[in-house]
Amino acid sequence: MANLKQIPLTCSGHTRPVVHLDFSDIIECGYFLISACKDGNPMLRQGDTGDWVGTFEGHKGAVWGVALNNKANLAATGAADFSGKVWNAISGEEMHSFQHKHIVKTVAFDNSSEHLVTGSNEKLIRVFNLQSANSGETYSGHTGSIRRALFCRNDKYVISAAEDKTMRLWDRSSGQEVQRVDFTSNPNSLELSRDGNVITVSHGTSVSFWETDTLRKFKEISIPTQVNAASLHPDKHIFVCGGDDFKMYKYDYITGNEIESFKGHFGPVHAVSFSPDGELYASGSEDGTLRLWQTTVGKNYGLWKCTEPGEMTNSAISSAREVSAN
Repeated sequence: MANLKQIPLTCSGHTRPVVHLDFSDIIECGYFLISACKDGNPMLRQGDTGDWVGTFEGHKGAVWGVALNNKANLAATGAADFSGKVWNAISGEEMHSFQHKHIVKTVAFDNSSEHLVTGSNEKLIRVFNLQSANSGETYSGHTGSIRRALFCRNDKYVISAAEDKTMRLWDRSSGQEVQRVDFTSNPNSLELSRDGNVITVSHGTSVSFWETDTLRKFKEISIPTQVNAASLHPDKHIFVCGGDDFKMYKYDYITGNEIESFKGHFGPVHAVSFSPDGELYASGSEDGTLRLWQTTVGKNYGLWKCTEPGEMTNSAISSAREVSAN
């Protein structure tokens, strides 16, 4: 299989840069992928094929952050219209709209889907109770716009990264900042591993890995470009990342050695994430497309079909199938 070429599935439909994406967990009918785009139209897709499911209509500005809950029945979006919205991901109906005083850059659900955390250019982090539809928690301390905020440590804490070159940990029981990490450049992405034990951060030309329980950095790997996003495989044997040079990179997580790199996008890569089963990873780019890449090239999976070593026969693969959202 060594001579097989990586050919991503290209998911079209967006008209402006794709800046963030998120996968659901695996449910009875597979798993799903949501994308944030500056065109203001977040899209939901079948995760293993990229097939368009629907578009959440209602924002009046660029959408910067998206999230799916574990069961893929709720979606969240944050946008330049100063709102964070929660949607019924099955019907597409808007359920909540939380008004902010500036652009909402990040949204994320807790494990129970009872709370939503948002981060905005107000430099504030808010946690909304979806049962009562109000904000009972606000965290201040960052001196720059919030890039990403996530629940962690069994949802008892919130971890955030901002344009003040810091990553901070907030204790929800006390409402206080309890730890802070300083970087030499702004952290661009923040990801929690599938088991919740590792935090992956991209910053400058590096990807670093941190213990969730202690915020101790135990690994940092240099990348040949400015890195905008990185994602760790669920099994923690490889990670992928992308940035300003249009390439997708795959690295050995244990040794830190580059395994391969692929150039498929026609603009900087803004977002990357592994699927929940680890069989593929998705990327979003300035070129307005999402692309799905095989973790193991040549493996029969989804729309990728291989009949003989060195030969991949499937109309979707031979033409790098474009999935239209129209």
